Amino acid sequence: MAEDFSVVVVGSCMTDLVSQAPRFPKAGETIHGHRFFIGFGGKGANQCVQAARMGAKTAMVCKVGRDVFGNDYIQNFKNNGISTAYVEQTEKAATGAASIIVNDTGENAIVIVAGANLLLGQEELQRAQSAIINAKVLVCQLEISPDASLQALKMARENHVKTIFNPAPAIAYLDSDFYKASDVFCCNESEAEMLTGLSVTSVEDACQVGLELLNKGCASVIVTLGSQGCVVCQSTNKTPKHIPTIEVTAADTTGAGDSFIGALAFYMAHYPAMPMEEMARRANLVAAVSVQTVGTQTSFPFRKDLPTELF
Repeated sequence: MAEDFSVVVVGSCMTDLVSQAPRFPKAGETIHGHRFFIGFGGKGANQCVQAARMGAKTAMVCKVGRDVFGNDYIQNFKNNGISTAYVEQTEKAATGAASIIVNDTGENAIVIVAGANLLLGQEELQRAQSAIINAKVLVCQLEISPDASLQALKMARENHVKTIFNPAPAIAYLDSDFYKASDVFCCNESEAEMLTGLSVTSVEDACQVGLELLNKGCASVIVTLGSQGCVVCQSTNKTPKHIPTIEVTAADTTGAGDSFIGALAFYMAHYPAMPMEEMARRANLVAAVSVQTVGTQTSFPFRKDLPTELF
């Protein structure tokens, strides 16, 4: 008998190798940095960790290398109470990694090697099928092969599982089936711009872009706007709603979008009757907590760190 998870994420894991240095090195140059750390990242894993920390029973469907980073990542999932029953290790590629240099003015230069993430495909989805079709919510992004994401979304939709799709990192030509397979299509300003060709510089723009995306066949669209909150568009009433958020002093906005989506998945799974606008308002507040601490997953709040009225 398969376990019933409230949130299943099919997606990516990345190990972030971060060096802080006064400036970027020139070609062929070696410079001294002043701090190095290894972090756990990848959009899929980030979203899963936030949902788990809020109390959702979660499973991650992903692929890592049979290497030290892969072993460490599996332990990281376990430390966060996430089921690793569908985390597979492969000899054929290294665990996904991001080499990040951050200079003293806060700019970064990043090289991402997706590695094992790109080997997640049909066979792995078949093995995870019972978890996917018995979930309350399935979450997908685009850091694995788009075909694998689309197949997972369709598998979920055919079995009346609610789906959240985050088209990130954005690709200009997205298969139109992605829209039809998404109960919630959630993107940020730059992703919305790439998908529609319309620039998003204001709440009004986000409303227009949201409607444009809605017309492609999603049940609802959320365009996240950082410190301005988000805009929610639903096929049921066609009037875009701006959901503002609280003002906070941001220490590090990395992963804030993933925190938002993880929180949204938690609310959709645990409070299915709650209006989408209210879920988005609460998810905004969870993401606002995450930006006040440095780091990606390390900044994601646990249920105990959040005000009780969010539950």
